[in-house]
Amino acid sequence: MFIRALSVRDFRSWEHAELELSPGRTVLLGANGNGKTNLLEAVGYLATLGSHRVSADAPLIRMGATQAAIGATVVNAGRELRVDVELKQGAANRAQINRSPVRRSREILGILQTVLFAPEDLALVRGDPGERRRFLDELCTARLPRLAGVRADYDKVLRQRSALLKTAGRQVRSRSDLSTLDVWDGHLAEHASVLLTQRLRLVHDLYPYLAQAYRSIAPESRPAAIAYRSGYLPPDLLDPARVPEPDDVDQVREIVLRELAAARGRELDRGVCLVGPHRDDLELLLGSAPAKGFASHGESWSFALALRLASFELLRNTGAEPVLLLDDVFAELDRRRRTALAEVAAGAEQVLITAAVAEDVPAELDAAPLRVQTEGDADRRTSRIVAEDMHSQP
Repeated sequence: MFIRALSVRDFRSWEHAELELSPGRTVLLGANGNGKTNLLEAVGYLATLGSHRVSADAPLIRMGATQAAIGATVVNAGRELRVDVELKQGAANRAQINRSPVRRSREILGILQTVLFAPEDLALVRGDPGERRRFLDELCTARLPRLAGVRADYDKVLRQRSALLKTAGRQVRSRSDLSTLDVWDGHLAEHASVLLTQRLRLVHDLYPYLAQAYRSIAPESRPAAIAYRSGYLPPDLLDPARVPEPDDVDQVREIVLRELAAARGRELDRGVCLVGPHRDDLELLLGSAPAKGFASHGESWSFALALRLASFELLRNTGAEPVLLLDDVFAELDRRRRTALAEVAAGAEQVLITAAVAEDVPAELDAAPLRVQTEGDADRRTSRIVAEDMHSQP
């Protein structure tokens, strides 16, 4: 899989940009603030319908504009598809496939797959559980695009059920309130069981790739492992060595329903939903100790890199090879980690890299350079992209 053409309009700092791309390695060179990362962010948005830098779409629209547009021509096994997304202020986003509108933006998911490694990935190790849940869910959705609908439905049910818990908890609990809560319990368990079984299957499948990736990056360190952590699922289901079964979804649904019933009194007292995948975490382990709080800075970087490399290897071995996006990461890594990342990048079908200077990119990648230059004054600055020799000066 590779991107043949990319276009953006009123996205972040870009008023307009168009790139013709090829398989292989391409590096976007330029000083910080010139818009290099914004282009990789646009590519990532087409793959996930989200940004790796912000949680909302509003900051992605260029200041002064009311909407932004991203489009790409994606080639997969010789077949070309054009995918476009419009981001609108105060309105639902719109998407197109081959210039034809689709009902929901999430219908484009799966056309383009990417794995992005960025400085923000350190939060996978040191951040809160939400960062790791997002990592799991985006990777699950890359493998099974229809899961985007399940995630959206789960979030909707969770919001409505939580609102009912708050209301019922503040007043005398009527029989009507509690019967309505029974209905929402059923909806929540239905969507949660699908999401949870996909997460558990992913942890099982990702586990060996993660262990190998970390071993190649930091052979002198303690072995790395991952485990799914939940306060309501039994230990046998959480064992990453356990082979997932077809009927797991039914078993998990019954467990969630039972745990919701057991937690109802506490939920009404607190006004929050205490059971479900929104409460879970992906535990990262070095030896027998959790990486969060115990890993050194170098070990944390190694773990974050290993998670992304493992994701890339998993996707390329179970489906179409994703586009690898490397956002200004070589400058953050020591020689061994740079070498490990360069070895994977050298064999990828397409790699898009950003760097401030050419010296940050390993020479063995032989990347085709494009320089991102900013022109104009402080009131109206524009960026442009020009091809150049890798060793030319800005």
